[in-house]
Amino acid sequence: MKLAILSRNSKLYSTRRLVEAARERGHSVRVLDPLRCYLRIASDGFAMHYKGKPIAGYGAVVPRIGASVTRYGCAVLRQFELMGSYTPNSAAAIARARDKLRCHQVLAAEGIGLPTTVFGDNPDDTADLLAMLGPPPHVIKLNEGTQGAGVMLTEKLSASRAAIETLRGLYAHFLVQEFIAEAKGADLRCFVVGEKVVAAMRRQAPKGDFRSNLHRGGTARPVRPTRAEAETAVRAARILGLKVAGVDMLRSRRGPLVLEVNSSPGLEGIETATGIDVAGAVIDHVVAMATSRKRAANAVLTDS
Repeated sequence: MKLAILSRNSKLYSTRRLVEAARERGHSVRVLDPLRCYLRIASDGFAMHYKGKPIAGYGAVVPRIGASVTRYGCAVLRQFELMGSYTPNSAAAIARARDKLRCHQVLAAEGIGLPTTVFGDNPDDTADLLAMLGPPPHVIKLNEGTQGAGVMLTEKLSASRAAIETLRGLYAHFLVQEFIAEAKGADLRCFVVGEKVVAAMRRQAPKGDFRSNLHRGGTARPVRPTRAEAETAVRAARILGLKVAGVDMLRSRRGPLVLEVNSSPGLEGIETATGIDVAGAVIDHVVAMATSRKRAANAVLTDS
């Protein structure tokens, strides 16, 4: 199959592994920088060029769209969808998952466990907003932060108020959440492909920090999720419309609590920790779904 991987850097571990996995399975694969794709949109059809040449005919596209280029990257991915390419994560699903507030609202409405979260805009409401959440410690997160950036822990009410005032002064969009002490600085990353968890790892924050992201110095080890954790991860991805996702959860007294659903989860940490060929699982799923969709379309044409 002719595959495309949307990535700004072909040398990144995740991009390289997807290319390797695709070629090992005999597929044609090309890495395309989404910012070098440009589009023609008209009622008589859709077209796309890349570095001066037309591109078309890709059976499937695997998006590796960074947070900083979400809007343009999603426009390019949407164009591929309109031109008939399959993608495991649609442009609409990626945009939905990238907005932490929207993501939490959608998941909570479906009964997915989450840390209690509050959101507000007016400084006059800060005291009541924090009262709605409960006593500190509080976790304050930028709405579109990644890899642990823009996340802070405040242990006193005065510190929460000061942090909120600072962020509002910077016109930043943020959430405030309850701190889950029993997680002890660890979280669970479940890597979902299709309708199952293909790999999972437990990430532990370094001493003196509460953020377990590997980019922040956290450590990881393989883990077997409980049935409830695996079901929660798969449901969360399904609700957001993602077929490939990294679902981050905390283990709490009231069960698994989803922190975030990542639409472009990195492969290096989880493949290193678990030894599982996650890239291969992604490629196998994408090719199987694209092939199935093509057969179904051909069957409709034959019947008509």
